[in-house]
Amino acid sequence: MALTMIRLFRFIGLIEGITTLALFLVAMPLKYWFGMPALVPPVGMIHGAAFLAYIVAMIACLWGRGFARGEWARTTIAAFVPFGTFLNDPFLKRKQLLDEARIA
Repeated sequence: MALTMIRLFRFIGLIEGITTLALFLVAMPLKYWFGMPALVPPVGMIHGAAFLAYIVAMIACLWGRGFARGEWARTTIAAFVPFGTFLNDPFLKRKQLLDEARIA
C-alpha cells in the first residue's frame, strides 16, 4: 500500500509528540530538579524542528483532503498541547482510512 499523505502526517505527529514528551518529561526535570541543564538545548532544538515539520506537513499533507475548519483547528491545537498529537491521532487515522478508500 502506498504511503498516503495523511499517514505521513501522522508519522510526523508521532515524532512531534515524542519530542514534546522528551523535553517535558526528561530534559526539563533534569534541569530543574537535578541541576543538569545539558539536555535542554539539544532536545529543545530537535523538538522545535519537529514542531515546524508538523506545521509545514499539516499544510502540505492535509490540504485538499476534506478537512473542515474545526478539524484544521483541532489538528493545529494538538501541536500546542502535551499529548495533543497522540489524542488527535485516532481522528487522523479515521480520515486516513477514508482517504485511502477514496483513492482505491
